[in-house]
Amino acid sequence: MVAIIMGSSSDMVVMEKAAEMLKYFSIPFTVEIISAHRTPQLMAEFAISAKAENIKVIIAGAGGAAHLPGMVASYTILPVIGVPIKSSNSIDGWDSVLSILQMPNGVPVATVALNAAKNAAILAAQILGTQNEEIAGKLLQYKEELKKDVESMRTENNRKSD
Repeated sequence: MVAIIMGSSSDMVVMEKAAEMLKYFSIPFTVEIISAHRTPQLMAEFAISAKAENIKVIIAGAGGAAHLPGMVASYTILPVIGVPIKSSNSIDGWDSVLSILQMPNGVPVATVALNAAKNAAILAAQILGTQNEEIAGKLLQYKEELKKDVESMRTENNRKSD
């Protein structure tokens, strides 16, 4: 249902957080290494065939010049969520953020925060949850867990001030 793609295996450290969240929501996914610069033909073939392969959302992580999310979006009508990655050749991650964020009109890419693959998976679940009640229910459960975590922190903090 969701494809997690990245330009290099070194991006897996960040992108595995997306896989963990998709597992939490019981959303099937695939993980692929596809480089916009080193394997452009493979990237184009993947993007063009993704819909026929029953992919509903693509999460694309990229560092440095970060062309992968935008180039994939240019070949598909599927939603693409870009994860900017602070890589070894990155300028504090800003190059990745701006490369993904500044897409031209007509080729949108949803962009999450630097290294925020977890948020990309949650956004993918929200997109899928508009048509799938089981996923929507798990999202509600997740939001409730977030609420309880904050309430627990508040209670703990109040005890410390007594």
